Amino acid sequence: MPYVVVIGVIALIVILHEISLRVVMRLLTFARNLPPRVTHSRTWVRSAAFRLRLAAQYPMLCGFVADRVRLRSATGLPLTLMILGALYLAALFSGLTEDILEANGIIHIDKLVNAELSHWQVEPLISIFLWLTALGSSATLVSAVVIATGFLWSQRRIYMIVPVWVTFCGALATTSVGKLLIGRQRPEMTIDVTVASSSFPSGHATSAMAVYGFLAYTIAGVLPSVRERFEVAYWAAVLILLVGLSRIVLGVHFLTDVIGGFMVGGIWLLVGFSIAEWNQRDRNSA
Repeated sequence: MPYVVVIGVIALIVILHEISLRVVMRLLTFARNLPPRVTHSRTWVRSAAFRLRLAAQYPMLCGFVADRVRLRSATGLPLTLMILGALYLAALFSGLTEDILEANGIIHIDKLVNAELSHWQVEPLISIFLWLTALGSSATLVSAVVIATGFLWSQRRIYMIVPVWVTFCGALATTSVGKLLIGRQRPEMTIDVTVASSSFPSGHATSAMAVYGFLAYTIAGVLPSVRERFEVAYWAAVLILLVGLSRIVLGVHFLTDVIGGFMVGGIWLLVGFSIAEWNQRDRNSA
């Protein structure tokens, strides 16, 4: 049984890798071909006179919109999508928190998932998931951020140092406040794992998403090919998901705790991306 689970998880990761790679490559091809198709379409050509009149009548508004959707500018469309993504995650997290506080069927689903995964609480799976969960601990992630800071300093990428610390500290502070305010009780634990705070959101999931996500971003940013950047992003995502899964398998969190943690970490990850892109723009224009 334990070895079947391990083999099954590995097989699933490999299959998802191949599917994700093909989907990403097709999406990138579509994104490259979209601007020429739009600008050469009949609708775009026919609307030229209207767009010119609109720009003449509302120059500041049109200029602002044009700057926000500029493809090749770090503070254009990329920054706009990051901000919208962060706001969307914040809205989702708010809705999830409300559901947890009101217990709208969430508790039943959480307990059902934990009961199903409790069958995985056997050796060597317990040892594997204890090792994975340690990768999301505060001590490990602080060490990772400190080491990353040293590497960024040595590579003269100083503009990335503030964003990585903002991402980590923001995620950590938000999680601590959320745990204090919501005060959700943890599941009934059957494994001897030390926990010292309430359940929602998962601190391990939050910090893993924020730190490993940002470290993947810093590494991918200096890689030359799309395939290499995909590999870094994919395997970082696998690590983050496995850290979250370990918290549920070990019985120290509910599914929604981990999902909430990923949302909070994702918000701060996008904040870190935005700061880094803004800093890089200022650096390039200096």
